[in-house]
Amino acid sequence: MSREEVFAGLKEVLHVIRPNTDLATVGEKTELVRELGIDSLSMMLVALAVEEKFQMSFPTDGAAPQTVGDVIDVVLGALE
Repeated sequence: MSREEVFAGLKEVLHVIRPNTDLATVGEKTELVRELGIDSLSMMLVALAVEEKFQMSFPTDGAAPQTVGDVIDVVLGALE
């Protein structure tokens, strides 16, 4: 799966979790907390939705992703 495919899928997830987000403004450097307003509960929902969408397990060790690009990296790493 390509980085672009993961990014497109992640944007679909974000649209469900944060429906008022203008996806045209979301890029890999978009900060989850500051720019998208993702709090800890929303991050858990994002992680669960990402796991379901990409049929992978979100790692529980390490730091939480800070940007959209970080989430993409986690997904690609889990799919390797």
